[in-house]
This record gives sequence, C-alpha cells and structure tokens, in this order.
Amino acid sequence: MRSLFVCALLLASSACAYDRFDILTASSVSNSRDKDWKPGKGLVLEVSGLCWIGPDRLGVAIRKGEIWFIDGVLGNDPAALKYTLFASGLQEPLGLLPDGDGYLVVQRTEMTKLRDTNGDDVADEYLTAARGWSVTGAYHGYAYGPERDAAGNLWITLNLDMGDRSNNKIGWRGWALTANSAGEIFPQAAGLRSPCGMGTNRQGDIFVTDQQGNWVPATPIHHLRKGVFYTNPEGIASQNLPGSPLKLSAEVPKNIPYPDAVRALPEMAPAAVWLPYNKMGRSATDLQLIDAVGKFGPFDGQLLAGEFTNSAIHRVFLEKVEGEYQGACFSFLDGFPSAVVRLAFAPDGSLFVGMTNRGWSSLGARAYGLQRVRWDGKSTFAIKEMRAKPDGFELTFTEPVDPISAANSESWKLHSFTYLYSSAYGSEEIDPQPVLIKSAEVAADGFSVRLYCTGMRELYVHELHAPGLKSATGQTLPDPRAFYTLNRIPKS
Repeated sequence: MRSLFVCALLLASSACAYDRFDILTASSVSNSRDKDWKPGKGLVLEVSGLCWIGPDRLGVAIRKGEIWFIDGVLGNDPAALKYTLFASGLQEPLGLLPDGDGYLVVQRTEMTKLRDTNGDDVADEYLTAARGWSVTGAYHGYAYGPERDAAGNLWITLNLDMGDRSNNKIGWRGWALTANSAGEIFPQAAGLRSPCGMGTNRQGDIFVTDQQGNWVPATPIHHLRKGVFYTNPEGIASQNLPGSPLKLSAEVPKNIPYPDAVRALPEMAPAAVWLPYNKMGRSATDLQLIDAVGKFGPFDGQLLAGEFTNSAIHRVFLEKVEGEYQGACFSFLDGFPSAVVRLAFAPDGSLFVGMTNRGWSSLGARAYGLQRVRWDGKSTFAIKEMRAKPDGFELTFTEPVDPISAANSESWKLHSFTYLYSSAYGSEEIDPQPVLIKSAEVAADGFSVRLYCTGMRELYVHELHAPGLKSATGQTLPDPRAFYTLNRIPKS
C-alpha cells in the first residue's frame, strides 16, 4: 500500500514520494521558560502522546516528561514551525487528551490535569485527576492513557511490572481502569501484559492493543469491557481487592490450544483480532480510527494500529458477529524511521505519526521522530474489507477485480491456525489446517468476491493469500495477504 500515500516528513526518510522537512531545523521558537532555547538544543522528541488541539497546532508529549505545542505543522516551511513548552517535570507521560479547559495526561503515578489559567501557553496548574494504582518503581511499570469512549468514560491501562522491584500481586497491574470526574478509579478488565495503545471505533466502543510475551502468544487487539479476562494472569491477584468486577470461576488453563483455553475459562474474552507474529507485527502500540470523510483514502471506519518493532502501521477491519467483535488485519504502511508509538489525525485528514525507540530495537534506524502522512488521492488495488459468512468470506476491494482471475479458485489460498496458550514468551502457530475454497463468485460490479469454503474453525486465525488475483486493469495486490480472526461463524 506504500504507493497510496504521499507523506510530509518530520525526522524521516523513506523510499516513496514525500515532501520532507526536519522538525529540528526550525528557527521560530516560543518558549516562555527559556527565551534562548532553539530546536536542537536539548529537545529529544521521543513522542509518547499526540493530540490535535487547534487549527494548525499539535500537542506532543515526550517520554522524558514534557508537553510541547507545535504550531505550523500543516505547512511546508520548516522555518515557520513554532515550539512552545507547555508543561514539564512529568514522569514518563504516555498519552495526551484535551479535556475542557485543559489537558489530561497519564504519568506513572496518576492521571494529571494540566491547566493554563492566564493564557500564556504555559501550564500553571498540575492537578491530580485520578490515582490509586500501585507504583513500585519497577522498570516496566508504565501507565497509558487516558482515552475516552462514547459514553465519556476515561480509560487507563496499566503495564505489568517487570524487572527489579516488580510486584504484580497488588494494585491493578495488568488491568484496564476507568476514572470519573471525582478522581475515583474503577477496575474494569484484567489479563493485560503491555497494553500500550487504546482507540475507539465509530460506535464508540474502546479497544486496546497488547504485545506478545509471557502468556500472550502473539499480538492481540482486545475489545475493552467490564468483567472480562484476556490472556496474562500475572496481575490477576487484584481480583481479590475491593471493587474488582471480576472473579475467575476456574483455574487459568495452560499448555493447551488457545481456543480450548477460551472455552475452558468463562471469563476469558477472545481477542477481537490477532496480528500474527512478524507477518503483521511484533508489538502493537496506538489505535486510531480513520474518520476523515475520504481524505485519507477509501478506508473510513477502520482502525490503524501502530507497530513498534517493525516500524509500521497496520489496518484493521472490525465487525460484530453474534455479539463478539472480530475481523481482519492488513499490512498498510512500513519503512518508518523509528518505532511507531502514537497516531493522531489532523483536521485536513493527514495522519501524524509519533515515534521513539526508547532504548529497544526497531527496524527504524533513528531514535525518535514525527511524520505526517497524506493520501495522494490516487486509488490503489487492495482488499478493503473481509467479512465472515456462514459458509465462507466476502471480500470487498478498492477497485473492481478481473472477473476471470477472481473466479478461479486457484487464485486463492486459505488456511487456519491457532496458538499454544501457556506461560511461555509467545507461541509458534499450531494446528494448521487448510480451508477448502469450493468456489469464488464475483459481484456484477466487480468490487466484491464471495468465497464459499468448508473447514472454517471458530477462535482460529484464517490466513488468506490471493497471489493470482488481478484488478480489472491488470494490477496485482501489493500485499496479497489478509488475516481474519474468526471468533464466531455467522448463523445467517
């Protein structure tokens, strides 16, 4: 899908058609705390939070504890960029959200409300907006958010402690929480490991990414809701604390196929989508709804998922079947110069991509960066949606397909697999089985193909390849793969 986009870069390099400018070469700087500050004099833009806050102003949280406002980012002149240091002294903020007359940010110890009461673009109030989770000082004890759902709930997710001083038996580590306006927190769901990013779909339901590791066989995207357990039990002891909405009714199973584990533990919610290891990613981060009224291509209503290790962005199509979310993931953009951590759409439909390697390795060669991605307005042949049917799948495309190649069952390959659910770090794909494609039926307009199949399995990932498919104009798919997580086979 790389040819679908033209990107204006901030700290980036890539092989496709881009307008480029380097955010650290700008000379127009406003910083009320240091009038002599200039870009390149100490600003390490390790992006950990992004939000759009004005006609041409981007709010950026950086990992080392500061919030910056950057004006002029929709233009093409690096010299016109203006930087304002809004807040500092935070402890590893991992989110940024406008909230009434201020901004909310989750740092390790609390959710903080930042307010500028005199209009000088500098926060002069740092107010505790919510707290109440354990903070041990462990290396991996991150807190993420907040993110707001359609009901107005503010969601926070907590990483499991890892390293020295870890203690996951207290204080909601590995849980998702909500916070109210009075500063109270309410535990909602357990079983997370490293829940780095959240986002909502068009219905306002909220989702969270997790990252492959112990008890997490590959990278999942989960639908967040009250009273469920996902995969990692290392923080489950908090279910015994007052206020827990969850009490597991059985022992956590282990060393069995993932579908069997879901069936064995009633509180265990299946992943809405699995991102197969390395085929799609290794460590998902932020989620962002495409809601740009066609300004970002033909994928409105779908989610984008950031990818840390592979320095990429994936595309996710979701549907609800028998009350459970499920759907497909597709490759979308890769080749970013650093690990993709945060995503935010601008009013013009362009996407801002915040990056930091934070000491880990990624395919990107730079330590940090910020990119702007714009659609060039041209159509590219791609699988747009993949929907489950009682007897197969229905695919829709961005362009009409060639009816001869699409109707040929040899153009399609489909199989299913799952993972081993265990305490091990990740899992190989197990129990692979072919799914027989009996026939392929092309719609009259050429924009969809119905695959009639046998051998579909609930709670398995279904991996589709379309190497022989062509568009009506003879194009092949840039990436002929799709990965559908089939939690429920539709009844009708």
